[in-house]
Amino acid sequence: MTGSSSLDCSSSLDCSSSLDCSSSLDYGVIVVGAGVGGIYQIKRLTDMGIDATVLEAGGDLGGTWYFNRYPGARFDSESYTYGYSFSKALLDEWHWKEAFSGQPENLRYLNYVADKFSLRQYMQFNCRITAMRFDEDNNTWRLVIDDGRTLTCRFVVMTVGLLSVPTMPLIEGVDSFKGPSFHTFHWPHEGVDLTGKRVGIIGTGATSIQVIGEIADKVGELYVFQRRPNWVAPLNNRIITGEEMADIRSRYDEIFATCARTPGGFEHEPDRRGFWEVSREERLALWDRLYEEPGFGIWLQNFREIFMDEKANAEFSEYIADRIRRRVNEPVVAEKLIPKDHGFGVQRVPLETHYLEAYNRDNVHLVDISETPLERITPTGIQTAGGHHDLDIIVYATGFDAITGAYDQIDIRGADGRSLREDWRDGPATFLGVLIHGYPNLLMPTGPQSGSASTNFPRGIESGVNWCTELLQYLWAGHYVRAEATLAAQERWTAHVKKMYSIMLMRKAKGWFTGYNSNVKGHEEGNIRYVVYNGGSPKYMATIKEVAENGYEGLILNREGESSEGMTRPSDYAELASRQAV
Repeated sequence: MTGSSSLDCSSSLDCSSSLDCSSSLDYGVIVVGAGVGGIYQIKRLTDMGIDATVLEAGGDLGGTWYFNRYPGARFDSESYTYGYSFSKALLDEWHWKEAFSGQPENLRYLNYVADKFSLRQYMQFNCRITAMRFDEDNNTWRLVIDDGRTLTCRFVVMTVGLLSVPTMPLIEGVDSFKGPSFHTFHWPHEGVDLTGKRVGIIGTGATSIQVIGEIADKVGELYVFQRRPNWVAPLNNRIITGEEMADIRSRYDEIFATCARTPGGFEHEPDRRGFWEVSREERLALWDRLYEEPGFGIWLQNFREIFMDEKANAEFSEYIADRIRRRVNEPVVAEKLIPKDHGFGVQRVPLETHYLEAYNRDNVHLVDISETPLERITPTGIQTAGGHHDLDIIVYATGFDAITGAYDQIDIRGADGRSLREDWRDGPATFLGVLIHGYPNLLMPTGPQSGSASTNFPRGIESGVNWCTELLQYLWAGHYVRAEATLAAQERWTAHVKKMYSIMLMRKAKGWFTGYNSNVKGHEEGNIRYVVYNGGSPKYMATIKEVAENGYEGLILNREGESSEGMTRPSDYAELASRQAV
């Protein structure tokens, strides 16, 4: 095999000798998902000589940037903070063209990384895993692929992505429409000719906000079906010149150090002054400056009180509302674009380009389905309580089964045949967001309740992958064949995650940070799912570092043939659930 080759699901790889592979196993480690996390994880493993493979459901690598090809798809992180930091050669070679890079360039970057480090030879595409079973007798995992194959390994590393399971609206007639229709996640790779077309887009979340700003001046008519508006702030994207890129390269160590010490993993550091300690005039001056600057500064360089203090958040939200009113010509439309059920910044803020100005165009129509509910999809368009809208194309920007959705897609069975889907029915419970009691040898570098979901994702990915890789090295060095979080450690961590929600206003948000999705059973309003860690990246990193330095305190480790007596069994989940409910 060569570095330029790739494997589809019909391929069969021989198991060569490695640090953790015997003739009875297909691989030492199987990585699930070939997105940003999976690419880095397979590099770490193969650099050590581990016999490992990546199984990817999609037709090629890239994860988010392979699937999401809708117009306007791009980073909301500064490009140079999103890329990998592990290779100086890579940092020196790659020139980011925009401050916030678009999907085509992002996919080129990930392919460049895979080819530079000859990683494709370890990847198998079009491989959808239907089931995973832990074999307690042998302390191994058996993965069932949708082509009928079964692969075995000692360890599984889940790098499945946070937003990789799109959800369609629960509405009559979705399959009846005669024209092209698709979720933004499945935007046709060959592109879509929108010229002169009557396009309907359902939803006004982050994805839709990007799409609308990009296509408003290209379609014939655009009908935006909005149930709940989202707060938005300008992206303020720009080209990065050669001189600027040279300066960025000279400062990469400084840039990544800044990301490591900020709560969100970005370059944006919060204003340490007290909200109420500065004058109203000073607050307005700060907000005016941040609003005109690029990226998440308006959110993350702000006063910390906007995340925790109702009155501070209300004052700042009214400032953003006024900005919306100044940019949208029609007052009635402007008011419909201002959220009334949550304050600015209590969930991840969509960054936009020309989004608000799109509603000033004569060909863009806002349909408020909170007033005239969407009744059904028809063969020729969308029927609401206010009438029928004839359409040529329907775009569903209706969100994702976030964070836990990709796990629910696989029938994962741990020790004693316990079902992860059932155990997480009311919300995940983990240790550090990386391990799960009752599911030995299953690692999640960016799992639910880890420090990555609420940060600049690739910074969290590298930290998570590094920690998991170092744990594997520790296990191999000690000849351990089984590693599992204790029930007590999992209970403590999950309680801590819940506590961090209680001090943040985001606990009231209807978004994926709280597990809300009206199109997923059990994820409706009022059922908070504690899926992200809100303590900030530095606190999270200090915690997982301490666990490692203390000999991976909170884990039970076993060598071949050692008794597992005394281990807390998955049957104790009932007791755990009752205690957590209290």
